[in-house]
Amino acid sequence: MGYLHAGHLSLVEAARHDETFTVVSIFVNPTQFGPNEDYDRYPRDEAGDLRRCEDAGVELLFLPDAREMYRADAVTTVHVAHLTETLCGPCRPGHFDGVATVVSKLFNIVQPDAAYFGQKDAQQLAVLRRMVRDLDFPIEIVGCPTVREPDGLAMSSRNAMLLADERRRALVLYRALCEARERIEGGERDPAAVLSQMERVVATGDPAGVDYISIVDPESMQPVQRIEGPVLIALAVRIGGTRLIDNALVDPHEQTA
Repeated sequence: MGYLHAGHLSLVEAARHDETFTVVSIFVNPTQFGPNEDYDRYPRDEAGDLRRCEDAGVELLFLPDAREMYRADAVTTVHVAHLTETLCGPCRPGHFDGVATVVSKLFNIVQPDAAYFGQKDAQQLAVLRRMVRDLDFPIEIVGCPTVREPDGLAMSSRNAMLLADERRRALVLYRALCEARERIEGGERDPAAVLSQMERVVATGDPAGVDYISIVDPESMQPVQRIEGPVLIALAVRIGGTRLIDNALVDPHEQTA
């Protein structure tokens, strides 16, 4: 959705590493924002995005506007069930319908062989993989690792909306994920115990609100009763007026060095 940073450009780098003709689409999609969300505040920098894409070696930049993407009398949407019923789904009604619809339209317009998405939006990645599978899009969905600031904060266009004190407090998301990983790799298998510790860490950041802190199956996005295999640890926290998300994939059988 624009306001490109190193996380976005890592997707370009991954595509170019595969020796492809690389297209970047930039579109702040109104249908994935709710009526009380930050569509109007969402940061935009078209000139800077163009410069960054040129520097990164992008061959084609697609910059449609809402009138081009949505006819006034359009009545069709794409809905991916089940995977959208947890995490961000209940907190942002209609969000994933907006995501699935606009991405399906972008796929039909651009006709890519492969599309690159960041793991930071893990639920979105899972939804789009299922959509492509279920609707037989001839497209490979490539997930790319989350890119972080040196202090661990996941890169996000919304970080630009954080005040200095809020930026410091936002680090509790990453600290909570690190604490959860350590607990699981140390042998904890009870999700409730891990989540309780994460909640304590997040509370130290004095958040304006917590939408969720969850441990789910990374494919179904459903909560797990016990940590027996790979899990997705995910959280959405409001720091000041900015909603931030982050996540980590953890396999209890694979400890990091």
